[in-house]
This record gives sequence, C-alpha cells and structure tokens, in this order.
Amino acid sequence: MYRMSALIVGLSVLAVGCSESTPSSPSSPSPSPGTSTTTTFTVPLSPANEVPAITNADASGSGTATIALTAIKDGTGTITSATANVQISVAGFQPGTTFTDAHIHNAAAGANGGIFVSAGLSAGELTLVDGRGSIAKNGISIPADRAAAILANPAGHYFNVHTGLNPAGAIRGQLQGGGASVDPGTALPY
Repeated sequence: MYRMSALIVGLSVLAVGCSESTPSSPSSPSPSPGTSTTTTFTVPLSPANEVPAITNADASGSGTATIALTAIKDGTGTITSATANVQISVAGFQPGTTFTDAHIHNAAAGANGGIFVSAGLSAGELTLVDGRGSIAKNGISIPADRAAAILANPAGHYFNVHTGLNPAGAIRGQLQGGGASVDPGTALPY
C-alpha cells in the first residue's frame, strides 16, 4: 500500500510539473512594427532670399539643396527617430569661394531663425575652384521632435549655406511641400 501511495504522489508531482503554467501577470503585447517614411524636399537656393538679401560678391551665386528626411514612426504614427541625407549643389560663385556651414533653420520666409538642424558641413570641406561644386552629407541624425516640426510645417523652415564672405548665410530657400514615399520593406520590428 505504501508503494502504491508513493507511486500516486510521484505521478501527481510529475503531472503538475509537466502541466502548462499560467503566468501570474498578464503578458505585455508585442510592440507593433513601425514604418519608415522618406520625404524629399528640393530647395532652390538664392542670395536674394537671405535676410537681408546678399549684395556683395556672393550675389551671383545660386544652388539647390535636396533633403531626403527619413522618419521612423511607431505603431501609433509618432516619430521615434529620423535621419536626413542632404545633397548641396552650387554655382555662380567666385572661384575659390569656401563654404563654412549649411543648416536647416526654423523661420518663415522674410525672417531669420536659429539653427534647427546642422548638415554637418565643415569649414573648407566645399571650396569652389571654378565657382561651382557639390557635396553630399548623409546619415544626419535629427531629433524626433524636430523632424516632426519640419514635416508638419515645411514652409516654417529654410535651408541656407554659409560662406567665408557671408558667415550668416549666402544662399537660402524655404522648404516647401515635399514628396513623401514609403520605403520598401517599411515594417520594422521593435
């Protein structure tokens, strides 16, 4: 009888140990996948758009900035991170012109604003031998809140490029609209 009782107790313990357990607290749901959206701004740059307008030797210059802003959004559509690739092309400047900075600023047309996003251009990184040239700056990190502000109100931001002759900015253009596209393979696991 003792053996039978021991066998039953042993089998009971084994059965309890092998049964499926229920967690003591509810499990948290898996986060939903995010999406990656790229919005491209093509910005014509002109010395006449600077405030005040440029009237010195840089007044003959012009350019274009193409800004591809990629925002990563969570399942609720909130931007969680962002990067930008910027292509700057300039022409019509005096030979030997040296560019010192390039930025996105937060201000509407006709007003100057503070630096919002630096393109990471170093002084002398773009020097124009024959008055024209281009440079690409890729993988620029943008704080999520600033990316959201740019996407919500592009016209409230401008891009400008600074030269040694015009350290506050030589050519400028407002961001407008922007063509948005969802990158292939946008579902991102978190």
